[in-house]
Amino acid sequence: MRYISTRGKTRPVTFSEAMAIGLAPDGGLFLPETLPDIAPHLPEWENLSYTDLTFAFFRLFATDMNEAVLRSVIQKSYGKFDHEKIVPLRCLEENLYILELFHGPTLAFKDIALQLLGNLYEEQIRASGKVLNILAATSGDTGAAAIHGLLGKKGVNIFILYPEGRISSLQERQMTCTGAENVFPLAIEGSFDDAQKILKEIFEDESFKQDLGLSAVNSINLARVIAQCVYYLYAWFQLPVEKRDRVEFVVPTGNFGNVLAGWLTQKMGLPVTGFKAATNQNDILHRLFSSGRYEIGELQPSCAPSMDIQVASNFERFIYYAENGDTGEVRRIMEEFKTTGLHVFKDFKRHNFSSSRATDGEIQDIIGRVYRDYGYLVDPHTACAFKEIDEGKTSILLATAHPAKFPETIRAATGIESQSDSLEKLKAMKIVKYPISADKVDIQNFIRHHAIAQLDLIGENP
Repeated sequence: MRYISTRGKTRPVTFSEAMAIGLAPDGGLFLPETLPDIAPHLPEWENLSYTDLTFAFFRLFATDMNEAVLRSVIQKSYGKFDHEKIVPLRCLEENLYILELFHGPTLAFKDIALQLLGNLYEEQIRASGKVLNILAATSGDTGAAAIHGLLGKKGVNIFILYPEGRISSLQERQMTCTGAENVFPLAIEGSFDDAQKILKEIFEDESFKQDLGLSAVNSINLARVIAQCVYYLYAWFQLPVEKRDRVEFVVPTGNFGNVLAGWLTQKMGLPVTGFKAATNQNDILHRLFSSGRYEIGELQPSCAPSMDIQVASNFERFIYYAENGDTGEVRRIMEEFKTTGLHVFKDFKRHNFSSSRATDGEIQDIIGRVYRDYGYLVDPHTACAFKEIDEGKTSILLATAHPAKFPETIRAATGIESQSDSLEKLKAMKIVKYPISADKVDIQNFIRHHAIAQLDLIGENP
């Protein structure tokens, strides 16, 4: 299996290379040269555990990795989850299911991919003897999950860009109260889109990237997207057989990576009906799937902050498929969007996508209604998935975060105090963060000053 850039000007690479590089040198995103057909494997995968299913799925992609090492890394990655199924499927009522993705160490769906990616990086460091400096941008949950996926790993420093004052207090504490010397939370002046823009600009600086051994854990890293594909398969297998013929996944999304992973499994042969992108009031994706206009709007801070995004970086992967692999057209569209903030698709096809939009007021109402109707608490991001459910389908709604991460919103909507022991402990810990301007050079200088130096790790056990 080889991996190519959406922009067509990077040589094909192996899985390990694509994972290490993150963003392709031409500014594009990596995708498999050819998607595998998983349909013949579905019967044999039916009764596998989550870890065994992950291994079976990754064998199709990580073809350059030793299988024994791959299996060991996967088994290690899911040992810290607090549910034996890792991602249990709960039935709320006839044809309405919740896939709980928040049972990892930071109580968010990002743990599922980033626990695995952290261990894959650790194996890479052990095998190569080369250190890594990890750079990520977060709108709330990626940063904490990346940090906790890499805590205790030798030969790695972690730099996390996040928008000061625009994530929840507990999300910030999960990043800034680790006590770890190799973690650098960088609180920037601006929005997540500003952070993500700077991140891409830094990764496009090939000399800086190579000099510092820079790698990415954002969903620009294809390994994360592949890891997220697995829970769509596992959810479908948990359904009664008679419920599997008209399945729609409803996915709270801002950066498009989570829902893209599910859509890719459909392209590989998972027989589901479609996918709904559930947005908050920052609704660039809803406007796209409603009108064919991909256009930046004014960012509005919301009670679902992890979705406060106006530039969905993973959308470039969708464009690649929508344009039938025409990398020249992808380059043209991305340059147009970068320059004008707008691209209008001609004869736009939704490719089995639909969408919805929930305002802050609607999110509050939904949280209260879901609790009254089902005795079930949902966080504000998951609440967006309850907007405009199609009762003619079997709907699987992805629960992306534990409600305890947003106690003020939950309390206002339900009067309930939602708590987690791990989060409560953070409240007594010292916050360590590094305020910095949203400037590429300033951030590069900070990283250069604090980057881990190259060590000879060959033969050691990081």
